[in-house]
Amino acid sequence: MLKRVTGKSVSELVRERIFARLGAEQDAFFTADPTGVEFAGGGLNLTLRDMARFGETMRLDGRYHGQQIVPKAVVDDVRNGGDRDKFVPAGYKTLPGWSYRNMWWVSHNAHGAFTARGIHGQGIYVDPAAEMVIVRFASHPLAANANYDATSLPAYDAVAKHLMRAAR
Repeated sequence: MLKRVTGKSVSELVRERIFARLGAEQDAFFTADPTGVEFAGGGLNLTLRDMARFGETMRLDGRYHGQQIVPKAVVDDVRNGGDRDKFVPAGYKTLPGWSYRNMWWVSHNAHGAFTARGIHGQGIYVDPAAEMVIVRFASHPLAANANYDATSLPAYDAVAKHLMRAAR
């Protein structure tokens, strides 16, 4: 649909509207179906540094190097998260009190942390209160974040708390 409306592929739109403006080191690319159509609901491939640039943009209310890259209203919508009561029946036992909104998982913790998570452990973890972005490449053999949440999420939180103590 995006290509029909704009005449551009998903990767062209993302490059033009986001990653070129971030000064990305490499082009982003998406997983494509057998006909070559890019899948916009996942399969985004970026370098670690470019993922960090995007995470920092989200931490800074959509701004990066003085430019509004992502509309602040979109970032606010992500940070507010989804309906936590509706999230409970989904059964994410490693994410109590969390919600999901616009491809981001929202902790609703005291730091306002939120994360983009790939199914094999890759992700962007943003902790606005700690002024921290953690980016991780991974290739866990099991395709579910529940397989490593018990170690990863407490580790991210510990780093954030350490940074906040060090800043005092």
